[in-house]
Amino acid sequence: QVQLVESGGGLVQAGGSLRLSCAASGGIFSRLTMGWFRQAPGKEREFVAAITWIGVSTSYSDSVKGRFTISRDNAKNMVYLQMNSLKSEDTAVYYCAADALLGQVGIRIADHYDYWGQGTQVTVSS
Repeated sequence: QVQLVESGGGLVQAGGSLRLSCAASGGIFSRLTMGWFRQAPGKEREFVAAITWIGVSTSYSDSVKGRFTISRDNAKNMVYLQMNSLKSEDTAVYYCAADALLGQVGIRIADHYDYWGQGTQVTVSS
């Protein structure tokens, strides 16, 4: 069983930056594809970014491409989401997700992830 704990959320002004962190435990981290999803009030959960377990391939939603960067540190069992040039529409609860051996196909689909964190709130004021 994999446990995920997010941190780093908060309140930031538009144009600012935040770095989210997700600590994983209980699994073989190097075999986990890691993803970030977000959910704004009244909206469905949406894909933000992901990084595969092999080859360290990354994927981003069009809305964050060029502003957000996902990375992982297998030695520390951590995944990060660096968020720059934040906009008010980035306001949401951000969730870390994991799945073992998930490949590039399906990496953007929430249902493909077996493990989820509790979420961390990101609020961007305009």
